[in-house]
Amino acid sequence: MKVALIGATGFVGSALLKELLRRGHEVVALVRQPEKIVARAHLNAVKADVTNAQEVQAAVKGADAVVSAYNAGWANPNIYADFMKGSRAIVQGLKAAGVKRYLVVGGAGSLYVNGRQLVDSPDFPAAIRDGAAAARDMLTELQGESALDWTLLSPPIALQLGAHGERTGTYRVGSDEPLMQPDGQPGTLSAADLAVALVDALDKGEHVRARFTVAY
Repeated sequence: MKVALIGATGFVGSALLKELLRRGHEVVALVRQPEKIVARAHLNAVKADVTNAQEVQAAVKGADAVVSAYNAGWANPNIYADFMKGSRAIVQGLKAAGVKRYLVVGGAGSLYVNGRQLVDSPDFPAAIRDGAAAARDMLTELQGESALDWTLLSPPIALQLGAHGERTGTYRVGSDEPLMQPDGQPGTLSAADLAVALVDALDKGEHVRARFTVAY
């Protein structure tokens, strides 16, 4: 399958790149600086600004699917506006290019606990609230989208940061509520296995026009 990947140099995006190549997909990576991508077989790095719908359209044309780990940068003071601008440009570019299958990494903040989304809880970390709110609003827009066969994966509350962690290939699947451990603590997952879960959805044609979440 020919897959266009957005965010290939990021924390989750680099894990997605590795997983896609591992499974033999032909990958077109949309990046601002192609020189940051190490040359590999079945990988083509294309310079593109994903906040520009026309550049997205040109880069993804002919792809069977687009996988996105786009993030406007957690330290960006304008993260909400920039995240929404990029997310909307990507959707617009896909439609113009005629690509229907769109799989995207969302946020955990849109998951529900006791009927309320985590991002709306009073103890949600203020430092990441704007970015989490943007990811939530992006999901809301996708849920109203009829032209794309979209899938959104919300990470577990305790996604393992730092090193990518071990790839086990195993995970539990949930829908709109965070998966918890037996002791009541939030579920966790490595970035490598988050990538496994999203590429599984791509390969198996699962979770179409739906959000899902995963954890160990």
